Amino acid sequence: MVKAFRAWGPVALAAGMLIAGPSQAQDLKIGVVNFPLLVQQSPQFEQMNAALETEFAPRQRDIVTMRQELEEKQQRLQRDAEVMSDQERANLEREIRDGARDLERAVNELREDANIRQNEELNKVQRTVLQRVQDYARSEDYDLIVAEALYFDSDLDITEAVLEMLQEEDD
Repeated sequence: MVKAFRAWGPVALAAGMLIAGPSQAQDLKIGVVNFPLLVQQSPQFEQMNAALETEFAPRQRDIVTMRQELEEKQQRLQRDAEVMSDQERANLEREIRDGARDLERAVNELREDANIRQNEELNKVQRTVLQRVQDYARSEDYDLIVAEALYFDSDLDITEAVLEMLQEEDD
């Protein structure tokens, strides 16, 4: 119930103001912003991606090294299996099995850690972008900014203006 009110609240407010009377509706300044696009195209989002790549690069290199070592052992087993003693073959098979398990564990841990960090950083970027949308709305005397609309005139779209503000801020 609360979610439904939150989703339709701004629309109901705008509709109520429009119904209230033409004189009030003409004074209402409404803008629409494509929030997901704004976040993805913001310099802060690009910086976040670069920082996360740098943060997780050493672990990714370790995984690549583990994968290469495992492939070399598998090739050695296939190539030399017939000339190896039973003990050597069993040891190599165990190393391959343990290595595959370790590799899978490392990949899963990296994926989980990267997802957690990405969500943390994305939340920060979203808060920053939201604050800049609010700052823009205040500075330009908007009464209402809608982030999700089914239909709107392109004259109401302020996405590019806010994006420019974010880019200027980044310089």
